[in-house]
Amino acid sequence: MKDAPSSAGSIVFLLGALLTIVLLVLLILRHYLPLRTTPAYLTVPIFFALGLPASIILLVPIDLASSSRAEDSASRGIWLPDGALLVLWRVAYWLTFALTWFILPILEEYADAGYREPRSRLLYSLRANALYQGIMLGSGILAMIYFFLQSGATLSTFKGLVMALAYCWSLIFSIVLMGNGLVSIPRKLFRNASIAGRLKRIQAKAATVHEKMEDAITNLEDLEAQVTALAQRKNGSAKLFQDWIEELAEESHLPESRPRTLMRRMSTPQVVIPNVITEGYMADLSRKLDRARHSRARYLDEWDRILQSSTDVQTILDSAGSKRIEIGEASPNASLLDRFTILTPYTRYLYKNYVLPYGRVVLGVALSLASFCIIWSEVIKSINPYFSIIALTVVHHQEGKRGQIGFAGQVIAACWILYMCAAALVTLTEVKVWRGRALVRRNTHGESAMWFAMQVAKLTVPLSFNFITFLIPDIYERTVFFDFLGQYVELTPLGKGFNWLFPTLVLIPVGASLFNLYGKVRDCTGFGAGVIDDGNEENDTGYGTGSWREGRDLIERELQGASSLGRLGGSERRTHVPNNPNNRTAPHLSVPPAERRALGQASTSRPSATTQPQTSIESENENVFEAFGHRFKNTIDTVQTPKWLQNVGDGFKRPKWMGGDGEGEAEPQRPGNDVSRWFGGRRDGRVRL
Repeated sequence: MKDAPSSAGSIVFLLGALLTIVLLVLLILRHYLPLRTTPAYLTVPIFFALGLPASIILLVPIDLASSSRAEDSASRGIWLPDGALLVLWRVAYWLTFALTWFILPILEEYADAGYREPRSRLLYSLRANALYQGIMLGSGILAMIYFFLQSGATLSTFKGLVMALAYCWSLIFSIVLMGNGLVSIPRKLFRNASIAGRLKRIQAKAATVHEKMEDAITNLEDLEAQVTALAQRKNGSAKLFQDWIEELAEESHLPESRPRTLMRRMSTPQVVIPNVITEGYMADLSRKLDRARHSRARYLDEWDRILQSSTDVQTILDSAGSKRIEIGEASPNASLLDRFTILTPYTRYLYKNYVLPYGRVVLGVALSLASFCIIWSEVIKSINPYFSIIALTVVHHQEGKRGQIGFAGQVIAACWILYMCAAALVTLTEVKVWRGRALVRRNTHGESAMWFAMQVAKLTVPLSFNFITFLIPDIYERTVFFDFLGQYVELTPLGKGFNWLFPTLVLIPVGASLFNLYGKVRDCTGFGAGVIDDGNEENDTGYGTGSWREGRDLIERELQGASSLGRLGGSERRTHVPNNPNNRTAPHLSVPPAERRALGQASTSRPSATTQPQTSIESENENVFEAFGHRFKNTIDTVQTPKWLQNVGDGFKRPKWMGGDGEGEAEPQRPGNDVSRWFGGRRDGRVRL
């Protein structure tokens, strides 16, 4: 009698893969969160919200190989018994379900509540989630009536209702995001292959980021001024929250302790404090302060990355003559690969000017083909699944009419699922409608980190199940995953039709992103500006928000050290960048970036600070009429004549009573402007009336 095949080797491989996933998740958490200061109620759910979806990507290929193997022989890939797979699927799915729909939403609002007491924060979180859960419950009641009419009112039907509704809602969300990402990822690779075009896009983005950074800094200063004014109240209702107010004041970088922008020195923020201080007001102020600090840190970090990217790309362009790229002292935040390099200046020039651009083109072509295969398989699976390109790449070792999936097919299947999830997650970072949420290196807001982790957990299950439907029904219908989830999704005719037909609508976001429909709608209606970062926001006509020329000037001033953004004295060191004709200096990044920058920025169109003292001294010694004459003259002097009006009158002769000789000769220049002579001319710098 032949011995039953053993899965011991597969179990060892699975344990090693899970350990690798744990290490990768910890590295991701360390990259985006300060682990020492982040509370455990944030790090532990985020860890499971990232680790469980990664394990699902690992379980799908194992399930496919296990279900396609012969009953009396071991699989040629990694396989597990059906009982073990069912246990793993139950643990992974229901933990992910609980995190997505209950645990993470409550903890997300709990972290953003602003209250000091845990009970108050929990009540605020429950109230904030009540509306969302109420909408879901209302939709579920309608779907429950339909399910019970189709399949009867049983416990199994109710379980299928919950699983089907969660799958359908997540599938709608994931298909829309994935469709945009399937176009966005290859397009970015093709665009970044051009070094000059990449620099221009960085400069075009710089103007918008700089403006948002100024707004974030100004908003934080206004809130901190409100805290300062609130701390001056020592009696009344403010006395009840004195400890809370002092805590906010200690955490705030008060304007008196750092340099301020010119505009902030010239204007005093309007601070409105209610007469009666309540707990709700204090919580709202704390919440706004927390969001404003992380918003400031987000744009400061983004501005630093723009400066660093601009410097690196400009160095590559400047090396065209010398054929060498020198590197200076590595930044403390540089990666291990950046700190140690074996490339010589000449080989570094070849690598960055030829290898990387052509490598991006090759990778862009490969990912474009991968995107086409996914889109083709989405459309063709409802017509004839045997023509699915993904199925041909995954199923190997044909034996008669039954196909098997080996280790190579498992690796390819995992890569397909990983690319589908990456396409959806990339779109999350491009869409600008998530209430200002963003991932910041070592300084991500706890609420933002929780929200992004929730989206990762929400997208992985529907995309993984959608992937197995690309294969032949004879293979995926025997999987434990389909038996666990698919039977409930296809429990009713409506659910079965939705599962087969809705994914074909991926063509809508694909077409909208491919033909820049978002930009056309934005240009026609004026709405949706900046909703999706499609890379077409350049303004080639001149200056203004989004202009690459304005962004270039802002970057130049920052790198030359002439930016109007003040710095904390001695807190920043700059590293010299060689091969730079303008003697640029690379910004030194520190963690967090908010620690090393003054929190103020004057716009480039604002008056220079050097002219302010003289104007103030003159204004103290002049009367109303003199001040009016000065301001009126300055206004006229700064007006530029339109081009179409500059040459008008050249053919006319000036009469003698206007100072000419009647022959069209120009009037001799006199000191001062004609407008000043209307007020009696200037004597000793003053206007005589």
